[in-house]
Amino acid sequence: MAGSAFVWTADSFVQDVSAGAWVHDALSRFADGHRGTVVGDVVPPVFEAYARVLHPAHRRIGPAAGEVEPVTWGEVAKANERIAHPLMEWDFITATPHRGRGQPGLWDEGPATGDLDGATARALIAVLASFTTTADRCWFAIWEGHSILDDVRDRAGRMQAGWMGMFLIADAITAGGGRFRTLLSPNLWWPQDRAWCVATNIDLMASYVGGSRQCVEAILASSDLEAFEVEAEMSVQRDSDSVNPRPERS
Repeated sequence: MAGSAFVWTADSFVQDVSAGAWVHDALSRFADGHRGTVVGDVVPPVFEAYARVLHPAHRRIGPAAGEVEPVTWGEVAKANERIAHPLMEWDFITATPHRGRGQPGLWDEGPATGDLDGATARALIAVLASFTTTADRCWFAIWEGHSILDDVRDRAGRMQAGWMGMFLIADAITAGGGRFRTLLSPNLWWPQDRAWCVATNIDLMASYVGGSRQCVEAILASSDLEAFEVEAEMSVQRDSDSVNPRPERS
């Protein structure tokens, strides 16, 4: 077991990845010609309810690197006269002249793609810890495609998760904000009792959580998270916002 340290090393990965077999089984049984296009392709579609947790944008509050504060998508949508809703997409709620470059006084750094920031992970942990009996035994999977994992490939077991291969770490729930060599956050994590699962797909600006109805309601009620309830059949593609105007080319 890797312990509760927030920085994982190549030695943190396990060889026996059988703990992740249920993930692949669930994702594979759900798939029907689509590949990563709906919620049930991202997080195992075996839960009572699902939440979409939006990765925050950030606004600079000082000259030094890291001196930023989170900005919600809802705040950006309101400022740009767009509508906040469960399937809103970042490019649909940002003003075209500022897309990718920030909006002075509103946001400077857009939401991270494929990465759950530490503050959001900690807020999730604060909720999820109450909805598992195995908080001291959780599993964290990282997508195999990063070159920084090259020295891991011959040492760790490889699990399949739908169409993606991953390497697996065992640790306590507090490691949900952990990173491999300070760079890579987990793409999937769940407790031993499988009471819930968090998925951060490499191509998305939001993470998805499957769990009990009570668990998802607690996520939605958290003042530290910007989250919406979604369903397994809902789209996760970046053009799935059918409420706000389609963005013009910059």
